[in-house]
Amino acid sequence: MSMLSNLDLIRRVPLFSMLTADQAQVIADSVVKRRFRRGEIVVEQGRKSNALFILLNGRARVLTSDSRGREVILAVLQAGDYVGEMSLIDGEPHSATVRAEMQTDMLVLGRSEFARCLPEPTSLAYAILRGLVARLRAADRQIESLALLDVYGRVARALLDMAEDDKGVKIIRSKVSRQDLAKVVGASREMVSRVMKDLEERGHIETQDNGWVVLKDRLQRD
Repeated sequence: MSMLSNLDLIRRVPLFSMLTADQAQVIADSVVKRRFRRGEIVVEQGRKSNALFILLNGRARVLTSDSRGREVILAVLQAGDYVGEMSLIDGEPHSATVRAEMQTDMLVLGRSEFARCLPEPTSLAYAILRGLVARLRAADRQIESLALLDVYGRVARALLDMAEDDKGVKIIRSKVSRQDLAKVVGASREMVSRVMKDLEERGHIETQDNGWVVLKDRLQRD
């Protein structure tokens, strides 16, 4: 790999296959090569790295974990794959951790250089990109919930995701359909109804006369 120029390496990455010669040269002048050891973290869930990482060889795992350290593998990345683009597009922390599964060489492209490859922030294309990133983050969160949480945990997380903040109080300003909620959390309607009833009896939630649902602090802490 050491005998190849950055431009040669760029041309081998599918992500950059449609670039013009001038565009490819700009990227080649901006990237740096970095080697990650086996087990080394590339990006970490909940943090920002401000860079795009493109695998040249080796292998890496995309993982998400809960507060107890239990992990779910979302994907396995190989040569030509890349990570970090979601955080660069929407400015939010990474939704998952990426860890090298073996010695892995990557090209690293910084935020400012990556931004030059994006559409204008006011363009429709950029708005679509942000929308796609939002959907991907929601999908990652749903996979994590289904894999790591029991039905109680999945219902609680779904309710929190549905709620709006009103002066520090979490409120769902619509009637919560048990059938729809069951489809979201991957459980039966009967099970979801039992969970909702139990949450109300324990004081975690309160259903008002108009159908709105107020989430109590203890539900957010749990």
